[in-house]
Amino acid sequence: MKRLRKMPKFASEDEERKFWAKHDTTEYFDYLKAVKVSFPNLKQTSRTISIRIPESLLQNIKVIANQADVPYQSMMKMLLTEKVSEIRRERKRRVPAA
Repeated sequence: MKRLRKMPKFASEDEERKFWAKHDTTEYFDYLKAVKVSFPNLKQTSRTISIRIPESLLQNIKVIANQADVPYQSMMKMLLTEKVSEIRRERKRRVPAA
């Protein structure tokens, strides 16, 4: 059985990020003893932005949102998420395997 290293103390999240970028977590954690946890109250961070779009596009989004019975801003997030995922999948397919 492999002996685990002692977990260092970090002065900041930035310091911890730099540490884990250069170290292997398997030297510090026994993943066979891992316990599944849930964070039901954890919410994804959001940022308010301002975006200019053509009035006709906004009206079309509002119509689609109304038909789906969701707020139009939520519909915009859904559409953006879907398109970004689609683009990323396409790019992964194009990258030749090493």
